[in-house]
Amino acid sequence: MKTVFKYIMLFAIFCMNNNVQAQRPVLTDEEQIAEVVTKEVNDVFQSAEFLKRKNKKYADVKGTMTIDIGVVQNGKVSSFFKVDSEIKNIDFINFMSDYILSHKFQFKLQKQQRYKIRYTITF
Repeated sequence: MKTVFKYIMLFAIFCMNNNVQAQRPVLTDEEQIAEVVTKEVNDVFQSAEFLKRKNKKYADVKGTMTIDIGVVQNGKVSSFFKVDSEIKNIDFINFMSDYILSHKFQFKLQKQQRYKIRYTITF
């Protein structure tokens, strides 16, 4: 019985430690949010995974794209809107939209907060 109790205690401690490490900061300043979103999106578009997927199907796509990214309270991307683009390949634009919409940022917003950030990228 003591062994079972030890395992339960170890499990509880492990879970508490993971919760502390997994908590994301709550951002409130609009400029700070825009800065963090821009940095994270840059990292996403420069990641090996993204480049591999892009180059597999859309290696010939070149140009600049300006998008609006909506972020909601839990750090999820709520919207992707193409504002302007030199890139006319609809399949690539849909690929970009799906890729960004599946991203979850490493921060949270205050309750009922939403932000829209304009972002420009060149491929």
